Amino acid sequence: MNFIIYDLEATCWRGRPPHGVNEVIEIGAYKVNQLGEVLDVFNKFIKPTVNPILSDFCRQLTSISQSDVDKSKTFPHIIQEFQDWINVQEEDYNLCSWGKFDIQLLKNDCKLHKLEYDWLDNNINVKGQYHEIKGEHKLTGLKNTIKHEGMEFTGIHHRAISDAENLAKIFIKYIDMWKY
Repeated sequence: MNFIIYDLEATCWRGRPPHGVNEVIEIGAYKVNQLGEVLDVFNKFIKPTVNPILSDFCRQLTSISQSDVDKSKTFPHIIQEFQDWINVQEEDYNLCSWGKFDIQLLKNDCKLHKLEYDWLDNNINVKGQYHEIKGEHKLTGLKNTIKHEGMEFTGIHHRAISDAENLAKIFIKYIDMWKY
């Protein structure tokens, strides 16, 4: 069993998204085994198609540039690379994200591009389970959780690979406590 600890960044605006659509623009993931060992890392930018121009708000929030996404492949290509990296056909795995937003975003993007998404069924909401483990009812963000755990946040907040790395720290610390 491998755990795919991942984070996504998506197109974003100050208000509602144009056309009501947020698209994945970065996937960052750590593959961790049941012993808590990091086996591999995945990080790719994705070229959005519905709203191909990143908003100023999005570029400032994520530090992802227009050229980062312009020179990238579209969602169907990158999601196939991600599935191959996970080895969805051969491996037992659980996708692990901080909250429900990321898994829903992946499903929505799969639907948008008319792709199967049953490979997303095995998912652990780390945020929800973490707060159960700690007996806390107030859900906090990842950065505050890292600080609360006495860890240092590494990388750039709101970058998928950095957020995935920090989420992996929390996940590995409590490796034997997750329900799946």
